[in-house]
Formats: sequence, C-alpha cells, structure tokens
Amino acid sequence: MIVSLEDKTALICGSTQGIGLAVAKELATLGATCLLLARNEQALQEVIPQLPTPNQQLHEYFVADFSHTEQVEKAIATILDTHTVHILINNTGGPKAGPIMEAKSIDFLNAFQQHLINNHTLVQAVVPGMKEAGYGRIINILSTSVKIPINNLGVSGTIRAAVAVWAKIMANELGEFNITVNNILPGSTDTERLKSLNEANAKRRGLPLEAIEKEMINSIPAKRLGDATETAAVVAFLASAAASYVNGVSIPVDGGKTGAL
Repeated sequence: MIVSLEDKTALICGSTQGIGLAVAKELATLGATCLLLARNEQALQEVIPQLPTPNQQLHEYFVADFSHTEQVEKAIATILDTHTVHILINNTGGPKAGPIMEAKSIDFLNAFQQHLINNHTLVQAVVPGMKEAGYGRIINILSTSVKIPINNLGVSGTIRAAVAVWAKIMANELGEFNITVNNILPGSTDTERLKSLNEANAKRRGLPLEAIEKEMINSIPAKRLGDATETAAVVAFLASAAASYVNGVSIPVDGGKTGAL
C-alpha cells in the first residue's frame, strides 16, 4: 500500500495545537504542502518551521478567526488565488461544556456558524479545484458524540451531529468526482481541550482532577488516553489515494470506548 501525498496541497484548520497540529505534521511528512489556517498568528509562525519538508515543500499559514465567517471567506479566497487545495481538514475547537438545559439559543447559533457554516464555506470554495484536479479529500474532525451523545457536551454534540449529516449528504453528491468526505471521531485524546474539559468536570462534581482522569481511563478498553498522532495517522490514510473507496463514513479513534457498531 502506498500512502503518499506528494504533489498534494492540504489546508488544515485549527492547526497550531493538538490534533490539528499533529495532522499537519503527518501530512507534511508524507509529502503534502501544508497550508495552516488558525486565528493566532504568532502560534502559526512558530508552528510552520516544525513541519517536515521531505520534498522541499513550502508550507504557508493564513489567519482567520472561525468566530467570524467573513474572515474565513477572505482567507480561502486568498489561498485559492495561488493554490489548488486537494485535501481539506475541517477542524476547530468545540463549544464550552455544560448541561444542555443551561445552554442559550445564541450558544447553538454561534456553534452552528463556527462549525457547519464555516465548513460549508470552505468546501464550496475548494470543490471546483478538486473536481478539476480529479482528486479531493474532505475530512472533518468531529467527536464520538456523533455516535453516542456525551453528557455535559450538549451544544457540541448537537452541532457535531449536524455536521456529520451534512458530510454524509456531501459525500453522496461528490463521490463520482473522486472526492471523498469522511469524519474522524476522536475519543479521549491527550490534548489541552481534554484537559480543560476534565478540569471543568472535576469542578462541577467536586472531585480531584486525578479522580476524573482515572475514571475516564478506566472507561476505555485500551486503558489509556489516545495520542494526537494516532488520530493524525487515520487522517493521513483517508487523505491518501489508498482510501479512495472509503466515503461517507464516521470513524471513531477512541481505544474502543464508543459502544456503537
């Protein structure tokens, strides 16, 4: 099996830390030219030199705050002036945790805009180039809550599920053009996001952070947290030609925790 991304250009959103950064490094290692899109320019500047360049790729970064769709629209227009995007990684931080009954309407609206609308904006922009190239990979980093809702993540789970449905319909429409649309569902992965969720959970339940972390690990068949590089490896496979017949699926990367087939 050949998993090479030489001569491919990948746009990775939310790529200055965690899973997004791990994905960027993995795709770059496989030969892709990586275009990073995030809101923190200083962090982007620090990350670019960390990306491998086995084919002397010229990685670049672009700045946009996903809370403002007009910034995303401007950024993708600038990107497409000089690049054809073959691989799009939709990835951005999730909404804050909390009981769904405490969520305000604006919380759902903001999350819908930040995730689904921005994803759709980017897909509509890059698909014409993918069709012309005869190659496209759209990969959405979501959550295992798409399969089994997670308590205390009401807004996040609701919006992630909407994105998964959107992605499935998109996969049906784009498959004939050798453009696949798939979702990655990370489980408990050792990232700053997970740490902040655990801290909030510990505070809410009045328990030590260590107890919350132990409880989480014990609920995972693998008995450990995942590493962001393990999610990135699955993303890299889906981004490659080797996965050309994998389309419209949601794949948990969770150590076996998700209790759904």
